Amino acid sequence: MSQPTPLPPSEVVPGFDALGVTAFTTTRQAGSFNLGGHEPAGEVYARWIGLAGALGAARLACAHQVHGDRILVHDGGWSGWLRDAVGADGHLSAMAGTAMAVTLADCVPVFLAHPDGLAGVLHSGWKGTAAGITRQAIDRVAALGYDARAVRVHLGPAICGACYEVGPEVHFAVSGARVASPRPIDLRAAIANSVRDLVAAISISDWCTRCHNDRFYSHRGGDAGRQVGVIRIG
Repeated sequence: MSQPTPLPPSEVVPGFDALGVTAFTTTRQAGSFNLGGHEPAGEVYARWIGLAGALGAARLACAHQVHGDRILVHDGGWSGWLRDAVGADGHLSAMAGTAMAVTLADCVPVFLAHPDGLAGVLHSGWKGTAAGITRQAIDRVAALGYDARAVRVHLGPAICGACYEVGPEVHFAVSGARVASPRPIDLRAAIANSVRDLVAAISISDWCTRCHNDRFYSHRGGDAGRQVGVIRIG
């Protein structure tokens, strides 16, 4: 009998397994999942196919990411690996056997899990954070008939506030505060503060992709590679 394919090297989201959800962010050791990068396409596709096999999911959804706030809701009716080409930065589903993934290199992977079987993952850079993609996802959870106050949120490995210096316009877009010169800003803190009163719990990874560039890909560190944030239901 063949052995199951192991999951790639990753940082696992703590506590989500108790909700029947597998969630993690791959590390640099797993290789790049950037379909638009400089690596041979065949090698990157092979990693995606290997990931799908390791997850053992009936379906794996990802999308062409555009630093926006569009969120896809996956309700089954298909199988295999689906990559939405129109452009989206978030995924939600309550369909068992569904896995969803976002690619990352400094932006925040936002993981959501509900005890009644709904889960999701978001890609939130400064534009997505300014647009309130996490709050919008929680609103969508409520619109789908779930108690949003039961949602657990985890903010995975991303660039930390000390490493992420931005200009006045970006700082204002994210924080609402006017500054005269470039200042550091903490995207994960901004996201957490925007939804803290709406959900059951929020946890935040200690890993900074820029500080720990040996462990994770970092755009500000000069990397073209991408890790993936993945969540699987059931």
